Amino acid sequence: MRPGESLEGSRSARGRCIDANHIANSGTERCLARLSRRRMKGVTTKRRTRGMTDGGMMRCFLWSLVLCSLSSRAQGFIYTCGGTLKGRNGSIESPGFPYGYPNGANCTWVIVGEEGSRIQLIFLSFAIEEEYDFLSLYDGHPHPANFRTRLTGFQAPPPVTSTGNVFSLRLTSDFAVSAHGFKLNYEELHSTSCGNPGVPPKAVLNGGGRFAVGDRVHYSCVPGYVLDGHATLTCITNAANTAVWDFPAPLCRAEDTCGGTVRGGSGVVTSPGYPGNYGNQADCTWILLAEPGDTISVIFTDFQTEEKYDYLEVEGSEPPTIW
Repeated sequence: MRPGESLEGSRSARGRCIDANHIANSGTERCLARLSRRRMKGVTTKRRTRGMTDGGMMRCFLWSLVLCSLSSRAQGFIYTCGGTLKGRNGSIESPGFPYGYPNGANCTWVIVGEEGSRIQLIFLSFAIEEEYDFLSLYDGHPHPANFRTRLTGFQAPPPVTSTGNVFSLRLTSDFAVSAHGFKLNYEELHSTSCGNPGVPPKAVLNGGGRFAVGDRVHYSCVPGYVLDGHATLTCITNAANTAVWDFPAPLCRAEDTCGGTVRGGSGVVTSPGYPGNYGNQADCTWILLAEPGDTISVIFTDFQTEEKYDYLEVEGSEPPTIW
């Protein structure tokens, strides 16, 4: 950027264009470090950053050779994103959706509902570069004390509900590679509504409507998949006099398979065929993942294996506590 020049520049169809000369050689060092990490993972690919003009293009190739170059004449794009949203319902999508969000994105949305209400997010599409780009959720205004969870990857998360009338989202991306982005709907929930419990992949939801206290929904799976969890959920009132579902939405897994990775604040894990018998020669591994700093409690509601011959082994990063 030349001395005295403002960040405001000519407007493009997708955002504001600024002189990116301030991107120094340090950008090349970051690129090399990033690609080295990917190479260690055994990734062989060829990628180019988005949102750069031909006159100043940043190229990052990982083939038999790592090469990174950054022109001092680079022209980047800053997309307009984020803001404060009010109203009973609406939608949010990442800048450039579904063609890809920009590198170096830092977008914050704050949803404000009526006093006494809650905000529910329902993800319609979700594709964010795993482990490098993130959508962070805050139960309130975007302050570290209100941090709720961080989303990444290529699977749409289940619906998420705030505890109060403010819910914030922040999209951050690194300097290279992006994905399609995300699109979600949001709506206000009052104390008598549980909100949409969501439909997991390969599942079918029967019932619905207002999702008010006393309402029930029933889940089933498409052919070739079996239900893992509770088939019926009931909207109840908790100790705080707020409407909540009595169980998390179940999952559908392929028949004759077991194990997998389970994410989220809560969930259900069952042996294959439960409540029937599991098969012989079973070898199933489940990985339970929580947010950094959180702990995981495993509570057995039913347990029966063949004594001395079949067993369930529980391991963790630290010695588990069993009672």
